[in-house]
Amino acid sequence: MEGKPMTFWQQFVLTVQLSIPAIVAQLSAIIMQYIDASMVGSLGAEASASIGLVSTTTWLFWGMCTSAATGFSVQVAHRIGAGEMKEARDVLRQSITSTLTFSSLLAVIGIAISGSLPHWLGGDVSICQGATLYFCIFALFLPALQLGFLGSAMLRCSGNMHIPSLMGVVMCILDVIFNFFLIFPTRTCTLAGLTLIIPGAGLGVGGAALGTVLAETLMAGVVMWYLCTHSETLRLSHEKGSFIPRLKTLDQALHIGLPMGIEHTVICGAQIMTTVIVAPLGVFAIAANSFAITAESLCYMPGYGIADAATTLVGQSVGAKRKKTARSFAQITVLMGMAVMGLMGVAMYLFAPQIIGLMTPVAEIRELGVMALRIEAFAEPMFAASIVAYGVCVGAADTLVPCLMNFASIWAVRLSLAAWLAPTMGLKGVWVAMCIELCFRGTIFLIHLKRERWLRNIGTR
Repeated sequence: MEGKPMTFWQQFVLTVQLSIPAIVAQLSAIIMQYIDASMVGSLGAEASASIGLVSTTTWLFWGMCTSAATGFSVQVAHRIGAGEMKEARDVLRQSITSTLTFSSLLAVIGIAISGSLPHWLGGDVSICQGATLYFCIFALFLPALQLGFLGSAMLRCSGNMHIPSLMGVVMCILDVIFNFFLIFPTRTCTLAGLTLIIPGAGLGVGGAALGTVLAETLMAGVVMWYLCTHSETLRLSHEKGSFIPRLKTLDQALHIGLPMGIEHTVICGAQIMTTVIVAPLGVFAIAANSFAITAESLCYMPGYGIADAATTLVGQSVGAKRKKTARSFAQITVLMGMAVMGLMGVAMYLFAPQIIGLMTPVAEIRELGVMALRIEAFAEPMFAASIVAYGVCVGAADTLVPCLMNFASIWAVRLSLAAWLAPTMGLKGVWVAMCIELCFRGTIFLIHLKRERWLRNIGTR
């Protein structure tokens, strides 16, 4: 956007151009989880359950790192929209120091609690050791994960969706390669009459964690190198500047990122509580719940990709004081998200047996996982409404009210229903509660978007 008026068609095309790479980037992230789940699933139910037990807590830490990156990237988007390129690069420098400090503290906390976490979550003794190992390795590499999030967010807010998307694909390929050699022991296979010896570390669950974090670390290094040396807008070779965070920048980052961090904590806290509700249902239920959540992510990650595009487009419109343009981009992205995720929901319902079947050979887990996915398929359009509308609000730096909406919806609706239904309906009751809550959440986000309070501090152009 260069300050010129845009037709609806131009806005739609721009939205699609930004959304497709963002969708690919989001899908690549969840495909990595799918790869881990599929490879570890071949080791048996206990290995799968050990990862599934702590997966919601890894998402909590992941969300906090994302919030920290967004607190600075939205500021950069606003400055780019206002044509203040030097100020945008100043914020980038400060963000590197700030987010690295934050993620290092998170890493220390994660490592400290890794031994007790599986027991807090009610995990069976047979899976606690693997769960502890997986989470400890994840926590150790949080600073690298943080830099990956920061670099990708900064590139997206400058309008460059292609590099994060490309690196996401490369990261998936590396994850497969690393997992292949780290999870399984040395084995032999026969190919075209030849017997081949394939080396392997045989680390099991620990190998899955190492494969993922090594792929993420390499991706983070490349993305940050490109951002700082080759980004047309944000490369730091333009001029010298200080990496010491300034109070004003930190205050704005907290204003944007803190409600997001609370929101992620609320959502992941609810997912952790859901894990506690599911844990007494047995190892099969824990594994099926984890696999179903991972498989469903293939459906809703396109929504998060479109939400990333919405944050960039609305953020730059806000910086340029273009109220009508911001409103139009909000409408286009939300409708696009609902349409895409609605179609993904249909595909998820139809191909649920095949999706879950790729992740585990255990019949009991497959049956429960298919049931969960088919329940959730009905909620996907409204889930999309909440995801993309939230991205719109983030772009407008309106994060407090959406945070409160998420808190009320998840804790008052989802958890209360899940706790009520699980004792009589088992895992099915948990997913019915989730479906109802997502439909409710989408409705209140659409109402919030319609009222346009998120536009109150923007100009009238």
